[in-house]
Formats: sequence, structure tokens, C-alpha cells
Amino acid sequence: MSTSMNMNTSTGSTGCKFEAIKADIQRKLASGGIRPGAKLPSIRDVSVQYGCSKNTAIRAYDELEREHLIYSVPKSGYYAVVRSEQPSSAEQLERIDLATATPDPAVMPYADFQHCLDQAIELYQDRLFSYADPLGFRSLRQALQKHLTTAQVFAEPERIAVVSGSQQAIHMLASMPFPNGKTAILVEQPTYFGMLRTLELLGMTAIGIARTDEGIDLDELERHFRTNTIKFFYTVPRYHNPMGTSLSQEQKQAIARLAERYDVYIVEDDYLADLETKRRADPIYSLNRSGHVIYVKSFSKVTLPGLRLGTAVVPQPLLETFRLFKTSTDSSTSALSQAALELYLTCGMFDRHAAQMREHYRTRMEALRTAAARYLPQEVGLRVPDGGVFARLLVPLPLEADDLLAALKQQNVAALPTARSYLRTFAKDNGLRLSVMRANEAQIDEAVRRIADWIGQARRRKPQLQWEPVVDWI
Repeated sequence: MSTSMNMNTSTGSTGCKFEAIKADIQRKLASGGIRPGAKLPSIRDVSVQYGCSKNTAIRAYDELEREHLIYSVPKSGYYAVVRSEQPSSAEQLERIDLATATPDPAVMPYADFQHCLDQAIELYQDRLFSYADPLGFRSLRQALQKHLTTAQVFAEPERIAVVSGSQQAIHMLASMPFPNGKTAILVEQPTYFGMLRTLELLGMTAIGIARTDEGIDLDELERHFRTNTIKFFYTVPRYHNPMGTSLSQEQKQAIARLAERYDVYIVEDDYLADLETKRRADPIYSLNRSGHVIYVKSFSKVTLPGLRLGTAVVPQPLLETFRLFKTSTDSSTSALSQAALELYLTCGMFDRHAAQMREHYRTRMEALRTAAARYLPQEVGLRVPDGGVFARLLVPLPLEADDLLAALKQQNVAALPTARSYLRTFAKDNGLRLSVMRANEAQIDEAVRRIADWIGQARRRKPQLQWEPVVDWI
């Protein structure tokens, strides 16, 4: 702390301290003492450095943010705004969205689905204005029976339920009692954020098991099944969210066997089944003969997400409880959406659109793989799968993923931290989830180049950790 700063903050009112702190930081920003894009000291550090209260420090930062000199990133801190004399300032950079997990509006089948909606109103007039079976239209469940066979999921219509998005199915399954009488829920780490939010809101006992790019440690999984009261194991075997990777057939077969041996149910979230690029990638459901797998599928990543449509294949012992919880949740899923989806499936439009989306996203994932090979250093962990829409980028230590996220935000690039996909008690990785759903090939290439540039610059500013001996022996 400078002598002049001591004079400004050691006497006078809180207002004087606030103005002095603000002026000192403005001076450092103008002189380059604080570099553009650099992370500022925390509120606590500011209060210690300037000998003021935390409220005074917060007020100074708030004023600087209002003047667009700094900006805040939740759970990360405050950063200096990057200023440029060139017209390509941050505000004018094209926004690149690597965060959003909903389909690109430009490739949605609006005209086709509007045709199905019009047809549905004509064909099902009386059914659209009365309560339907809580598990869905029987005619739609019959159409779903045929549709699911393409994913090697075979079930009679009585065990197929239509739900208001797969999130509703996950919420009900977490809430309801199971025949095995167990209560804890085992989840992969990391896992789908919506599942973690549901478990937290419901106050459920959640246990984590690490998932790596290579999959699940089957010995650890068996230990959990054997020693903990696991009601069900929630897994995303195909195109994992947020990692993007898939389990091998051998691992899926082993999980199916363990579920039967230890009377643990599997909730298989197959949200991207329609984007599968391999001919043989059967779900866990097809490998289990004991009825211990609940298969959940979403239509939101291929068709219009606002329709809120999904399906669940429920084992017979859970069916009546599932029906009771569905009835108490919303009585029945939107009749108009159900009727339109039925027509969309049976006329062949869905299969045609799904094929287009597979190719659409496959091209974008290939662009991500190419850009990673071109720009990123080998120390950056980024495994890009052949299909799906997500990939996880692991930032090499001692660099911080939150700092990269903040720098990307300043450059109008959006991504998500993978830390949000972990239980509070589980060790988190140092990564970002990259989504190709709303970014084209050129945008993906540019975003990866900016990531590589930041890593290179940050490494030059922040040298690798040097380990010094704690004790020097004489």
C-alpha cells in the first residue's frame, strides 16, 4: 500500500475511504498497474489492504462496475475490462455460444411440426380438451413402442410412459419409493446438473462415484452397490453431460449384471439416443433381463424443446407408483403435444429430421476436434467424441478454469464450468463444458483459438508451480 494511499484511507469518513479506494484502482487501471482482463483482489483482500470494511470495498467495486471499468463473474471474482482503440472491442465481437444445451433455432422443423399440429387438431378434437391417461395417449405409446426398437429398447405400451420432459421423469423417480426399500441415490461425478439440483431440492441422500473419460471403476461401483443402501444408480451412458464420452459395451454389460446381483435399479438417461453415430451402441436396458433398468429418453435435443416431451420405460414393479406420482404431478402431459408427436413419429418426419441433426452435429464436433488439434497444447485435456453435442476441456494447472471462463466472457464467448456438475462434497475438476448446439464451424474454430491464446498468455504470466523442500538437511 502506497504512502499516499495510507494518507487517504487512514483518516476521514467511510465515504472518503470509498472514494480513495475507487480512485486508486482507477489509477492502476489507467496506468497498467492492473492489466486488462486481470483478476482483481477479492473483497476481503481489498478490505485488508485499504483498512476498510467489506461493505466499503463492495461499494467501490460496484461503482467501478457501473462505470464499466471492471466486471464480476459469479463465484469467481472481479476482472478488469479489456479496452481497445480498435473497433473490434468486446462489445462488438460476435457472440459465440458454447454454453447453450438447446437446439439451434435455425435447424428446427417448424413447418413440419406445424403441419402435425394442424393435423392433430383435426383428428383428435375431442381428446384434446379432456384429461388423458396420466401415462399418455395409448396410440402415442404404441408409436413410441415401435420408435424405441431402433435403440434396442423393447417394451409393451403398458410400460411406456409419456412425461413432460425427461426432467419430470427424473424428479418423480428420485421422489418415489422403490421395491428394494433403499433410499440413497448414486450419481456419476460429474453428472447432469438438473439431476443434482433435483436431489438437493428434495433433500435426498446422494453419493458420488467418479466418472472419467475411460468410464466407471466397476470395482468401486460394486462396492457401493454392496455396502450402501442404493435405491438407484443414475447414469448417462451415451454422450455424457458434461463430458461428452460414452461407456463401452463391456462396462454397460457389467453394470446390468451388478444391478441384478445387488437389487439396485439403474436410471438410464439416454437423452441423445437419436444422435448415435455407431451401429452397435445398445443401451443398458437391452442388456438387463431382471427388470432393474428404467430407461428415460428426451425429445428436446432433436425436436422443439418447448414441447416438453419425453418418455420413460418403467419396470412392472414400479409402474403403479410411477402412475400415482405422475397423476399427482400434472394429471397428464399436454394432449396437443402428444397428438402432434404421434403424427410426427408415424409419418416418418422424425426419423428424417433426426438423421439431419446427426449429420449437423457430427460436422460441428469434427470442427471442434480439428480446431483442438490445430491450436491447443497437448497439456490441455479435450477428448472430442465422434457424436453428441458436448466435450469437456480440462485446463492445465496452475491455471484456473474460472479465470479462463471470465476471459472468454470478456471476449463474448460463452461456456459453462464443469464444477457445477459435481456434488458439493465431491472433488471438482478444472474444466469447462463446450457445447456445439448453437455455434457453427467458423465460430467453433475462433473460440478454440481464443482459448489457446489465453492459455499461452496466462502461462507466460503465471509460471509453473515450483516445489521447494520443506526441510533442508545439513
